[in-house]
Amino acid sequence: MTINEIIILACIGLAAGAFSGMFGIGGGLVMVPAMVFFLAMSQHEAQGTSLGVLVIPVAAIAAFNYYKQGELNVKYALLIGLTFVIGGYFGSKLSLGMGQLMLKRAFGVLMLVMALKLIFFSKADPV
Repeated sequence: MTINEIIILACIGLAAGAFSGMFGIGGGLVMVPAMVFFLAMSQHEAQGTSLGVLVIPVAAIAAFNYYKQGELNVKYALLIGLTFVIGGYFGSKLSLGMGQLMLKRAFGVLMLVMALKLIFFSKADPV
């Protein structure tokens, strides 16, 4: 690793950690595009590396802060976490069977659709 790569990786990690703590996101929205654009990684390699980061409970401290404030639904998190494992297995198999261009386009469409949904179609806050 070069010093330049170390600096870029540290910046990606800091940004992903900050966004994860603030918004509950980090891997797909921050780390994957940053690794593709700034480190010239393939889409597959960036996604695999992002998942490798998540193997270690990197969000534990942020989640604990939410828990202390009563803003973590533990039952929901456990059920989603258990089913996430199954979805992650099958999703990775599907992704690895796709070509780079198709995967990048699918990823971009997903990000665009989610952004439009959040901007224009979010549910109103409960009264």
